[in-house]
Amino acid sequence: MVNRFANQIALVAGGAEGIGKGIAQRIASEGATVVLFDINESLLERTIAEFSGQGYFVAGHVVNIAQEDAVKNAVQAIEDRYGRLDIMVNSAGIVGPTSTKITEYSVEDFDKVYAINLRGAFLMTKYAIAVMEKNNYGRILHMASIAGKEGNPFMAGYSAMKAGLIGLVKGIGKEYAETGITVNGLAPAVIKTAMNANTAPEQLAYMTAKIPMKRLGTVEEVAAMAAWIVSKESSFTTGFIFDLSGGRATY
Repeated sequence: MVNRFANQIALVAGGAEGIGKGIAQRIASEGATVVLFDINESLLERTIAEFSGQGYFVAGHVVNIAQEDAVKNAVQAIEDRYGRLDIMVNSAGIVGPTSTKITEYSVEDFDKVYAINLRGAFLMTKYAIAVMEKNNYGRILHMASIAGKEGNPFMAGYSAMKAGLIGLVKGIGKEYAETGITVNGLAPAVIKTAMNANTAPEQLAYMTAKIPMKRLGTVEEVAAMAAWIVSKESSFTTGFIFDLSGGRATY
């Protein structure tokens, strides 16, 4: 599997840290040229330098995936430079308020979570597919969540948008089922990353307690599964949400 992604161009949104970085590193280590999108310029520059130092082929763009022109122009830049796009992994996302009743959940916070987690996913899918369909090949993977399947209480925005993302994956997967493009999602339980470092301890304890393995998942575990999903080997699965929940998922 050393050269599983040789000669492929992979785009990873939210690729400067956490799960996105882990997936990008795994794909790059197996031969892909990786282009990172992230809103955090300093983190992005640091990750690009780190990957380059490891001998990986990497580039990056500062992109807010909630903004259509930003996504459209950055994806176009990839096509202009490389002439193709084989893989798109969308790992950009925010948690939003936790331990917050819906009656206390502000509309502004709800809209902010929507803008990144659902609108951003829509835009990344739309413009990635526009490039992929020219070659009748592509692998799209979105980071969903167990919260989108089961709903986490006191996280109205996050649960709702991840559920919406699951619907997006299923619908677009069916739209392109007769092409060489697959669209899938990965639904982790809690993964140990900086993203949940500020999650309220009681919220984190609630989510961990529901995992039969009684531990958090690791970025490396996510990256290993993601790498297979976006490989050529994964050719007969689309519109599917893969489980990565330590036994929590019931369907």
